[in-house]
Amino acid sequence: MNKESTLPMPVLMIDTHIDIPWEEKTAGGLPCWEKRDQADIALRETERRFTLPKAEAGGLGAACLAAYTPQASLDEAGHEAAWRRARAMLEAMEEMVPLHVPGRAVLCRTAQDVRRTAGAGQVALIPVMENGYPLADDPAKVGHLARRYGIRYITLTHNGHNLLADSAVVRQGPAEAHGGLSALGREVIGEMNRHGVLVDVSHASRRTMMQAVDVSTVPVFASHSCVRALCDHPRNLDDGQLDALKASGGLIQVTAMAPFLRRGGGGTLTDFVEHVLYVIRRIGVEHVGISSDFDGGGGMEGWQDASESHHLPAALERAGLDGSEIRAVCGENMLHLMERAEKEIVESQT
Repeated sequence: MNKESTLPMPVLMIDTHIDIPWEEKTAGGLPCWEKRDQADIALRETERRFTLPKAEAGGLGAACLAAYTPQASLDEAGHEAAWRRARAMLEAMEEMVPLHVPGRAVLCRTAQDVRRTAGAGQVALIPVMENGYPLADDPAKVGHLARRYGIRYITLTHNGHNLLADSAVVRQGPAEAHGGLSALGREVIGEMNRHGVLVDVSHASRRTMMQAVDVSTVPVFASHSCVRALCDHPRNLDDGQLDALKASGGLIQVTAMAPFLRRGGGGTLTDFVEHVLYVIRRIGVEHVGISSDFDGGGGMEGWQDASESHHLPAALERAGLDGSEIRAVCGENMLHLMERAEKEIVESQT
């Protein structure tokens, strides 16, 4: 006989990393800035793994939508294309709600906005940026992105070094460019702290990540990474990195990217839960959350798209977590981190 669920409902689930579909690069190899229509955000029957109908069906209350920029040349042309792309993607996020899902979703800038929106039965969409490459050598762009678009985190790197920091995955060039963070990267983190923009260390090299923990006045987090002790992948965090997150008050958001869950791929919901449990045993339940990386390569057996999000709290309950622990993992930990970053804005203005 199946054990009856004792979960207090609803559980506010926040998926902290979802890409919006977009053309990768131009024929010339620059990041593509041409806008892609986002009308399929309103569809259930579509290849897109995150849509509003799928989120509603899966009970997903909030999602961080990423303006992702692929790494390209570190010259004026590359940086200009990247900056145009990031803004075009953030504008597309703004436009998709009134154009395609009015009354069903809200673009949110604060943790309070997220709670209010989810409490009203709508899906909270949180704008973020993946890869600091579009910032080029101008830290002031952080403030512009925060004020104009309300972004809540920036992933310092993607696959490849940029002017800010070294990446965990390098497809061409030297293994290191800066020995972790550059001087510019440290300055950018200061600007992120001032403007309430969280420092995301997913994709960052180990040195970059550990230095970011020391430099940032707000706890850093990994928006979509897994545990290296369980899957030896360069994108995953080792025990020393997990310990550093705990010491700083940060988070790792375990992600549904099968090759990060199980070496060679094939990771499932069972593997996902094992990574969550490992983090809990190592550094505590207050330091772990969930992410999918949908439409950026994520998706696994048991959580193939947003409509299956309700499988996560059920799986965590079967693994022995109680209601408060499940609420923490599924969303409260991320909201508390957002609130901590928001508090820094207030403190910097007094």
